[in-house]
Amino acid sequence: MASIKPSPHLGQGPRVALRHLHRRDYAEIAALTRESAELHRPWLGVQEPTVEAFERRLERFGRPAHEGFVICLREGGAIVGGVNVNDILRGSRQCGTLGFTAYAATTGRGYLTEGLGLVIRYAFGPLGLHRLEANIQPGNTRSLSLVQRLGFRYEGFSPAFQVIDGEWRDHERWALVSGNVRPTVPEGGAAGRR
Repeated sequence: MASIKPSPHLGQGPRVALRHLHRRDYAEIAALTRESAELHRPWLGVQEPTVEAFERRLERFGRPAHEGFVICLREGGAIVGGVNVNDILRGSRQCGTLGFTAYAATTGRGYLTEGLGLVIRYAFGPLGLHRLEANIQPGNTRSLSLVQRLGFRYEGFSPAFQVIDGEWRDHERWALVSGNVRPTVPEGGAAGRR
């Protein structure tokens, strides 16, 4: 009897799959990051995606308080987004903070919505979290719309919350708890879009 090879994916939607970030992803992510510099500039700042920075990122994701994921197309496996669950707290809190990015070549197709939905299910399932937060700059309307679409609720404004490109930036805090998860893809929704 032939054995069934387990899927390397942590979750799959109609168009994308979720897996952990790996060392072999460096070249693809570096190219995507360079191509997306203008898309990311106001929200993430722009840094050259060096091997050393990527190695530090992998090292951080090797610690219990951080998880790093890539969102890939189910067909072909091309990377279309990235998500981090950072600052994971255990005990009575069971929470983490999301960071996410889309790439210029595939933005606007719903891949990040579908993939972030998979991360949410993974976080509230196998990771055992109860709450996820997303801190987003007020002018980042695309990211604000994304978290709203996924059921996150606005919880407040944090002035001078994070340094980006050497400047302290204000952020809005949005959160989702495990009992309030919406379907990743509405029936007849993004699965049929191109």
